[in-house]
Amino acid sequence: MSVSNPTLITFVIYIAAMVLIGFMAYRSTNNLSDYILGGRSLGSVVTALSAGASDMSGWLLMGLPGAIYMSGLSESWIAIGLIIGAYLNWLFVAGRLRVQTEHNGDALTLPDYFASRFEDKSGLLRIISAVVILVFFTIYCASGIVAGARLFESTFGMSYETALWAGAAATIAYTFVGGFLAVSWTDTVQATLMIFALLLTPIIVLLATGGVDTTFLAIEAQDPSNFDMLKNTTFIGIISLMGWGLGYFGQPHILARFMAADSVKSIANARRISMTWMILCLGGTVAVGFFGIAYFSAHPEVAGPVTENHERVFIELAKILFNPWIAGVLLSAILAAVMSTLSCQ
Repeated sequence: MSVSNPTLITFVIYIAAMVLIGFMAYRSTNNLSDYILGGRSLGSVVTALSAGASDMSGWLLMGLPGAIYMSGLSESWIAIGLIIGAYLNWLFVAGRLRVQTEHNGDALTLPDYFASRFEDKSGLLRIISAVVILVFFTIYCASGIVAGARLFESTFGMSYETALWAGAAATIAYTFVGGFLAVSWTDTVQATLMIFALLLTPIIVLLATGGVDTTFLAIEAQDPSNFDMLKNTTFIGIISLMGWGLGYFGQPHILARFMAADSVKSIANARRISMTWMILCLGGTVAVGFFGIAYFSAHPEVAGPVTENHERVFIELAKILFNPWIAGVLLSAILAAVMSTLSCQ
C-alpha cells in the first residue's frame, strides 16, 4: 500500500473531514440536551438526510447489489419493502413522536419517553427498553464495524485487526466529541456522498456496456430469469423480504431523528426529501447489481473477485471504470454508509 495511493488519500481526507465536523459540533454543544438530541434544532434537510443515512449501512453498497447480481430482480422486494416501511414511519410516527416526546417531560431518549408516557415510577420500563437497545445494538454495531474493516482490508490490504480498529476509532472519535449534532451533520455529508455514488456508478456502467438495449440483452443472455421478480420465491418469501421495512417503526437511531426536528412543521418537508433520497439510492443500488451482471459477463477476465464474493460488485466496478481519485470518492461512500449508521447507533 503506497502513501501516494489516491484511494488512501481520499479516505484520509474524508475521515479527517468527519472528525473536523465533530469538533465544530462540539463548539455548538452547550448542555446535555444538545449532546443527546441536538437541542431539538434539526431543520428538515438535516432531519431527512440524517434519518436516511442512519438506516443505510454497508449493505446498501455491498449486500444488496451483491444479492441483485447473484439472483436478479427478485431480490429487489427488499428495496420495495424498505420504501413502504420508511414512508409509513414518516407518515404515522414521525410527527406524533416529535410532539409526544417534548410533551412528556421533554424526553431525550426513548426509554425516557416510555417511562414518562406510561408513568412508570418503578423504572422497570426504562431498564427493560434500555437493556433491549444495549443488547441488540451491540450486535448491530459489531456488524457495522466488521463491514468497515472488510472495506479497509480489501481496499488497502490491511490486516483485519488493524482495519477493525481504524474504522471504529474514526467513528467513535467524532461521535464522542460532538455528540448528536456531530452525528447529524456528518450524516448529511455522508448521505450526499452515498447518493452521488449510487447515481453516477450505474450510468457509467451502462455506458461501458453499450447502452440500455445492449445491457439488457447481455443480462438476458446470461440468464433470462434475472428479469423475473418472482424467481425462486413464494408469496411468503416476498412478504419476508418486504418485512425488512417493519424495522423502521422501532429503530431508536432513526426515531431519534424525528425527536430532534426543530418543529413538527418540518416533518412533512423532511419526509419528502428523505423519501426522494431513499428511492434514488435504492434504485441506484439495484441498478449497480443488475447492470453489473452485463458488465462482468462481457469482461470475465476481471470478474474473479466478484465471482468469489458477490458483495464486491460495487467495489470492483468503481475500481475498474473510474479514475483512481473518483474511485476513492465512490469507495468512501461505502465507508460513509457504515460510519453513518454506526455513529447513530
